[in-house]
Amino acid sequence: MLLFVGLLCLLPVRLEAISLITAPHDSIRLSLLTCAAGDEIYSLFGHSAIRYENYTQKMDLVFNYGIFNFNTPNFVFRFALGETDYRLGAIDYERFIEEYVWMKRTVWQQTLNLRPDEKERLVAALLENYRPENQVYRYNFFYDNCATRPRDRIERAVDGTVLYAEDMVSTHVGVTFRSLIYHYTEQHLWARFSIDFCLGSPADQPINRRAMMFIPFYVRDFFAKAQIADNSKLSITSLDTVDSMDLVGSRRPLVSKEETLLDMESLSTSGSWTDFFTPMCTFLLLLLLISMATLYGIFTRRSLWVLDVLLFFAAGVAGCVVAFLFFFSQHPAVSPNYLLIVFHPLHLLFLPYIYIKVKRKELCCYMVVVGIMLTLFIALSAVIPQKINAAVLPLTACLLVRIVSNIILSYKSNE
Repeated sequence: MLLFVGLLCLLPVRLEAISLITAPHDSIRLSLLTCAAGDEIYSLFGHSAIRYENYTQKMDLVFNYGIFNFNTPNFVFRFALGETDYRLGAIDYERFIEEYVWMKRTVWQQTLNLRPDEKERLVAALLENYRPENQVYRYNFFYDNCATRPRDRIERAVDGTVLYAEDMVSTHVGVTFRSLIYHYTEQHLWARFSIDFCLGSPADQPINRRAMMFIPFYVRDFFAKAQIADNSKLSITSLDTVDSMDLVGSRRPLVSKEETLLDMESLSTSGSWTDFFTPMCTFLLLLLLISMATLYGIFTRRSLWVLDVLLFFAAGVAGCVVAFLFFFSQHPAVSPNYLLIVFHPLHLLFLPYIYIKVKRKELCCYMVVVGIMLTLFIALSAVIPQKINAAVLPLTACLLVRIVSNIILSYKSNE
């Protein structure tokens, strides 16, 4: 969904070079571009942009709201806080399409069925956004991104109302933010696990079709069937609450033509090591190794305290990430997160106590309390109001195995 600025050579477009007044209206074409998913985590959900073609002035530009820079100071920290700034960029179409040829990603185009005044209004909005003081905006993965911005600009430019073929308001669609993410990460299970780890229970709340349009492919699909209704005499405060039966007057399709600009669908991707070492397989293997080591330690009465320190340290570090998102992030779907039951910073705080107790083969009360919580977490994971990634359960079991080992060895030590 995002486009890394390092991949693009931005064209320094002069604002005064683009004008609808200096050229016949029918020489302007505006289109919505939808780009297929890539292999990087920031491109798994595709990308959207607006194409501007001026045949009289021989201009062919792409306006792209997905520009960001990994080299921005504190980029990762600001992204976690939900304070990431993206910006609108303009690039020559040939340069734009060359990048997608190189990345082997399909590009579709939907020509917008706009009247001259609507074209002028849309271009004016793009130019206003392209001014240096307006280019930067506060990015939000679900509600304000490279797909929702072009949609909103196009909806506001039409002289009427965009009517979609489906009910855009009802939340009885049977989808959530998490289910959509699952759909587009089927072949990228490690990316899914990482995203799952950060998202909390709000990501499992039902959403309507309009909210689904944070993914570019849904903007493309809904635009394909949408119509523009002339309703200049009606007072409409929200596009989300418009009832198509209340609108009268002429209608026309929002999209006049659809075509594939770059077809890379036939290209096959080769498998990789991640096809086998999925999160579930990896963590099950880890559980097996830890269980075997634990059995060895119990029979030989060795504490294997290094395992406990490493496991609880890792769980504590992961808990710091979850807790940071829980308490400080502005992202709308990361809090509350029930993974805090398993991964939390207290593991780091009690790490010296764990080390001392385990090494002495004494009962660690903290581990007993954690063991009770982890047992309840596994037993109730199916009814927790948050979809828990199945790969989390083997990780939870790893901690439980080591807790059981401490209880057994402390009992044998007392004997």
